[in-house]
Amino acid sequence: MKKIVLVGDSIRMGYQPFVEEELRGAAEFANPEQNGGTSANILANLDSWVISRNPDIVHLNCGLHDIKKPFETGEPAVTLEQYKSNLQAIFRRILKETKARLIWAKTTPVNQAWHHERKGFDRFEADVDAYNRAACEIAEQMGVPVNDLFQCVMDRGRDRLLTPDGVHFTEEGSRILGKRVAECLRAYL
Repeated sequence: MKKIVLVGDSIRMGYQPFVEEELRGAAEFANPEQNGGTSANILANLDSWVISRNPDIVHLNCGLHDIKKPFETGEPAVTLEQYKSNLQAIFRRILKETKARLIWAKTTPVNQAWHHERKGFDRFEADVDAYNRAACEIAEQMGVPVNDLFQCVMDRGRDRLLTPDGVHFTEEGSRILGKRVAECLRAYL
């Protein structure tokens, strides 16, 4: 069986059990237990979370932690330029140091009004779009296929699938994302 590594933030942690359920008996999983957090954190942990696991397929996402903007400063946790640099380094290392098929997953949508009311920082819809656009350009340049989780959510009703915090998903939302990820992965098994 092929070994899959799912790397990403709490959204990944939400859909991961549904991916594993969908692909039970068809693939082996070696996912990190930790929330991936920012692109900088994934880059810093790439050896232990991906490279050392010798995966056949890596399904990767980061972005929601990068776009976090504290109310006090309004500055992103990771600037767009640094995000692009981090992604280029992550993609390059996975492609060079493993035999894995790398798949990039677009960052899922947020409801910025709901999020603003419940968190001590903002996440803006325009930032999700800008960071997704940059990531997709890098993926295209490096020949990395893209799993459009953003559009998957939008097509099924963003606000219907989001929890009141405006960023995480209901069980139904996580299940839908899990099915989408499993469908994407199946093409490479």
